[in-house]
Amino acid sequence: MKHASRHSPRTISARITILVTIAVCTVGGCHRDMKDQPRYEAYEASPFFVNGQASRQPLEGTIAREQRLEDSRSTGKRDGQFVTEFPIEIDRAVLDRGRDRYRIYCALCHGDVGTGDGMIVRRGFKPPPSYHQARLREVPPGYLFDVVSHGFGVMPRFGDRLEPEDRWAIVAYVRVLQLSQQGQLDDVPGEDRQKLEAAE
Repeated sequence: MKHASRHSPRTISARITILVTIAVCTVGGCHRDMKDQPRYEAYEASPFFVNGQASRQPLEGTIAREQRLEDSRSTGKRDGQFVTEFPIEIDRAVLDRGRDRYRIYCALCHGDVGTGDGMIVRRGFKPPPSYHQARLREVPPGYLFDVVSHGFGVMPRFGDRLEPEDRWAIVAYVRVLQLSQQGQLDDVPGEDRQKLEAAE
């Protein structure tokens, strides 16, 4: 059985066909009509709209993708000052969410009750301040929200990892931890106080 020679007319014709096909596909793929599609440039006139302008104003309430609403819920501030009241309603569900987020993001450094003795600190990391020192018990919740959002010292920022609602939930839980370590017997409701006194 004879094999076609590399230089036979049949082989040469097949090679030319393949090369022409590749060339056509390549040239066709480089065609750039998409960049030259008919469109209006910014501020160009258009007879389509009543005011004769192609550029349209955004609809009322439109928010750009990269734009964030700057209110106390997302910044922790009002008129440049840290808010002294929570901008969200605090209930048991928020505190449970705060506890869960705290355990994931905060307890490794700050410890389970906020004394700054988390597992990473026990392994040699610089300890954060205790939540129970007077200075941190007296700061407004907006300040704590700002620290969670933007970080402080060696603490990283969590504003890009946690939604504002989760950051507020963490702050609410930190307040619970602070109250838990400063409670007095007089703070306990009557029936529960009797149980505590009976247990002593």
